[in-house]
Amino acid sequence: MFHPVGQPMERGWLGRIEGALVVHLAAQTIPSFLTGGGATREHAEYPLHHVVLLPPLLQPPAVRIFEDERTFAFANPAAIVGPGASIAPPGEALPGRERRGPLRVRPRLAAVIGQGSEIAGFTILCEWRAPGLRSPKDRDFALGLGPVVVTSDELGRAALAARVTIDGAQRLAGGFDAFDWEAARAWAAAGTTLRAGDLLAGPALGEVAVPAGSEVGIDVSGVGLLVQRAAEA
Repeated sequence: MFHPVGQPMERGWLGRIEGALVVHLAAQTIPSFLTGGGATREHAEYPLHHVVLLPPLLQPPAVRIFEDERTFAFANPAAIVGPGASIAPPGEALPGRERRGPLRVRPRLAAVIGQGSEIAGFTILCEWRAPGLRSPKDRDFALGLGPVVVTSDELGRAALAARVTIDGAQRLAGGFDAFDWEAARAWAAAGTTLRAGDLLAGPALGEVAVPAGSEVGIDVSGVGLLVQRAAEA
């Protein structure tokens, strides 16, 4: 999702990135695009550097965060924030809230459910955590998502290398190649219905502290770079 620079929109437009261009597509959301089979009319083209990228999914129907293929917890769809967001800790008035150091992030790869409850694509999920709050309230305030959704066909089956930087310095590196996405999808779908736009986030690459005012970048090969910032104290 995107909007042209100087034309802010809350929901934005759906677009497809082609090199240095963004093609405006005639679908309201990614779920509607996916359930329509991925075919739609095209509108104007915009230079990539003249647009602002928004969360690819503003409020997914459901968010499941997996630690392994048979263990997941639900997270808050209303906590989705997009590329470039500045993340502030939850309100100090929350019961039990204590100051216990900087915010922390857990970088994850997330599958996006499409037509027929199948996995249609992948994006980056940055799970922000607030030390001093009990789980799951400690992650109820911000789930970074983006910068784009890459279709399963485009991504292929290559190992996905990832690196995490804080203010440009590498703090974490690894890969997202050891998780059985189909087993996780089947477990999530058992006894219920997965809807287009549901998110299934895989295990975290690790955990990194993000000092106030610092920028965190999560770069995943084939998917892109998601950049967010911990707000100034």
